[in-house]
Amino acid sequence: MDPQYITPFIKSIQNVFTTMLRMPVTINAPTIKKDKSATYDVSGIIGMSGDVVGSVVLSFSKDTAQKLVNAFCGMDLPSDSPDFADAVGELVNMISGSAKGMFDDKNVSISCPSVVIGPGHHINTRSDTPCICIPCSTEQGELSIEIAIREAVAAEGTGSSQRAA
Repeated sequence: MDPQYITPFIKSIQNVFTTMLRMPVTINAPTIKKDKSATYDVSGIIGMSGDVVGSVVLSFSKDTAQKLVNAFCGMDLPSDSPDFADAVGELVNMISGSAKGMFDDKNVSISCPSVVIGPGHHINTRSDTPCICIPCSTEQGELSIEIAIREAVAAEGTGSSQRAA
């Protein structure tokens, strides 16, 4: 994966956490994720399409997600509340939307977020796209942002400008 696609997410998560949650986030050493198991129990997922395709996952333990959602919303939201899932989705949406804006000269769209809550869930990404896992630390706990994106390529042999996902 091109490193130019990682930096926008690092900048974006730092900005969103500083402005929206009023807390710093420490970025730890990225790794290549080898399995499909979610890193934690709560995952907000965004798809990307256009000149860049793939997915972005923001993953937290349930306890960390609870604390961050409460800080984000300014109130206690139980994890079984639909508003809890909406808040997790909005966090990954803001991070992905801000990062996409830093992809200079690229036409990129993001999907509506999906949120999965529960232990042991799997997130399947394209087998031809490596997933970079960036562990992060906050005063409220650990989380990760997992980026599995790549540049879209023109469909081979068609002579068209159609994009292949």
